[in-house]
Amino acid sequence: MDLNPPAGENYAHPKTCLFHVIFKAAALAFYILFALFISNFVIIFVVTVLLAALDFWVVKNVSGRILVGLRWWNEINDLGESVWKFESLDQESLARMNKKDSWLFWWTLYLTAAAWIVLAIFSLIRLQADFLLVIGVCLTLSIANIVGFTKCRKDAKQKIQQFAYENIASRVSSTIQSAIFSAV
Repeated sequence: MDLNPPAGENYAHPKTCLFHVIFKAAALAFYILFALFISNFVIIFVVTVLLAALDFWVVKNVSGRILVGLRWWNEINDLGESVWKFESLDQESLARMNKKDSWLFWWTLYLTAAAWIVLAIFSLIRLQADFLLVIGVCLTLSIANIVGFTKCRKDAKQKIQQFAYENIASRVSSTIQSAIFSAV
């Protein structure tokens, strides 16, 4: 993954990009600022987790579909097993996705989780076990989106490769058949 955003290309969906970033920033900023200046743990917990939950929902259901063309969810089947479900745009649509939107999507996903990990380390050092609970919930939501979208991206790539293989195999087969029938 490239560290620098693609040059010369504007965001195709600036409002979606804004909302993709705003809840992440709001949760982190609220937690950091209020943990430093306010001693009411309940307010910090409720508001931070609410902002992180809003971020989780926006990323999973809105910005993931619009910015990278991916969507995931998890279901429990009749046997009680967890089953991952994935949706992605077709090959042509995925190829046309805006590179800058995609870059923003993936980097903010990973950087947010890294920020929560750093905050967890600080809470451990300061022996603030109660704040680890807030961070744990927020980190879990961030990691769930990372895992879901990473699996979804791999599934989309597999489907594209399978489609290409089937298409090539079909063409080779029809070429061989036409060669055989034309020789007869």
